Amino acid sequence: MSIRIPLLVGAVILIAGLILSMLLTDYHLRLLNLAAISAIAVIGLNFAFGYAGLISLGHAAFVGAGAYGVALLTTLFVWSPWLALPAAVAGTAVLAMLIGVPLLRLKGHYLALATLGFNVSFSIVAANWIDATGGTNGISRIPELQIAGHALTDERSYLWFALLVLAASAAVAALIHGSRHGRAMIAVRDDETASSMTGIDVPRVKLAAFVLSSVYAAVAGALFAFHMRFISPEDFGYAHSITYLAMLVVGGEGSIVGAILGALLVTFLPEWLRFLGSAYLAFFGLFVLAILIFLPSGLAGIRRPRSFRRHELIKWPALVAASKEARP
Repeated sequence: MSIRIPLLVGAVILIAGLILSMLLTDYHLRLLNLAAISAIAVIGLNFAFGYAGLISLGHAAFVGAGAYGVALLTTLFVWSPWLALPAAVAGTAVLAMLIGVPLLRLKGHYLALATLGFNVSFSIVAANWIDATGGTNGISRIPELQIAGHALTDERSYLWFALLVLAASAAVAALIHGSRHGRAMIAVRDDETASSMTGIDVPRVKLAAFVLSSVYAAVAGALFAFHMRFISPEDFGYAHSITYLAMLVVGGEGSIVGAILGALLVTFLPEWLRFLGSAYLAFFGLFVLAILIFLPSGLAGIRRPRSFRRHELIKWPALVAASKEARP
């Protein structure tokens, strides 16, 4: 893939975000911050679900691992936030690798249930390991991020930083998508047996997608912790994993732009539909159902020509291209 496309994606995110940051109120800037953080997590989920076809319902647990990692390192061990962030991300990647090896032997709904169980277990541990996590009281007084002596305490300055991280995350994701590794993930999603026959190491590709997904989730979790400066187990329950999956489905699985659109829409939708009150959940359910029926490619597929929709492409060209570059 040409470097121009990732750079263009990053530039559009930055320009659009900077314009919005000058127009919105503090409350809406806060929502936009949460949407940007969620978008990073959903781009990560796109590697596992959109590219490799792994149904993960434990994504919020990896977001929580990143958040608790930076919270513990900065409050309990008094690390610098800039040292705690990469350490928490690396620790989450190791955790994903350790649980991914046995879990990824499962497929379909079995894998979905296993990852859901992992998320539930994470919430239980976070709520009951009081000495480390504070239990249901959570962890407070997480230090703010500082750049060149300037603390990112207000919503606008933090949004600029979050947009920079989102743009970089989207650009890296676009590069991976166009590389042989991205094509190998897509080939595995389309047909594992055919991929294996063409020389692709299927277990290794699935594990790579799973770990890469967790890395993006950990980055999002760390940003969430530094933004809110308080975390608790309820912030990373299995319901949030379902929300991340809904964001990806609404925006368009397999699409970086779709992941961002889905995160924005699902984050702002409760605000736009506040007048519905408790009926919002019923409307949201019908909305997702309508997306699945009428826009199976999500919002990102609205203007995509029918002949180029991902799920209607012939599988073998992708398999052959990925296998040629996957061979030593």
